[in-house]
Amino acid sequence: MSSEALALGPMWYVIFLFSVIFHEAGHALAARLGGDDTAYEEGQVSLNPLPHIRREPFGTVLVPLLSYFASGWMLGWASAPYDPHWQERYPHRAAWMALAGPAANFSLVILSGILIHLGIFAGIFEAPRAASFAHIAAGTSTGLPETAAVFLSILFSLNLLLAIFNLLPIPPLDGNSAVGIFLSEENALRFAELSRSPSFSLIGLLIAWQIFDHVFSPVFVFALNMLYFGAGYA
Repeated sequence: MSSEALALGPMWYVIFLFSVIFHEAGHALAARLGGDDTAYEEGQVSLNPLPHIRREPFGTVLVPLLSYFASGWMLGWASAPYDPHWQERYPHRAAWMALAGPAANFSLVILSGILIHLGIFAGIFEAPRAASFAHIAAGTSTGLPETAAVFLSILFSLNLLLAIFNLLPIPPLDGNSAVGIFLSEENALRFAELSRSPSFSLIGLLIAWQIFDHVFSPVFVFALNMLYFGAGYA
């Protein structure tokens, strides 16, 4: 691993942990608003990382750090508990709860995009000639502008990735649960029960891993061209 990648490691981890926690806090808040206090009672309607880390120490600490040292990327997970009996009674509410996690990530994509444009307006950022995952914005000078540009670039890209990956309509991802929004309550419940099969979840993750790059690449380019309208990134 290069010295530059090592130097970016702490920034990556802060952004990763915040983004994953924001996602799960979105689930937890939506569940509470829908009548399920399970996650709230465990302290997960919060951006405090400790309740989330205690629940998933491997997914929030060990796996992200190991994957970064191995590949330069942070992979990991967190989770918010919910009452399955609540899901049985209110399958549509449970579907909206599933959608709340990706929605939280999209809100961070939008926020980082706004901050990037404010930086451009202030003269500290500029659009890069060639964009990449950690190079959505470029600092107009070294030091703090350059560091802030990298931070917002990773925040933008990572949250876009988390949102799109979780929206894939494949079990056990959020997009699969969110399908229930478009079904009757009875069919939404049947669909949720079918999707809970461990074998479907394993197969679904393998499929998602194989197809995700083909899905994310065009979405990433589209997002870049929306951020810098008319820039013509390809």
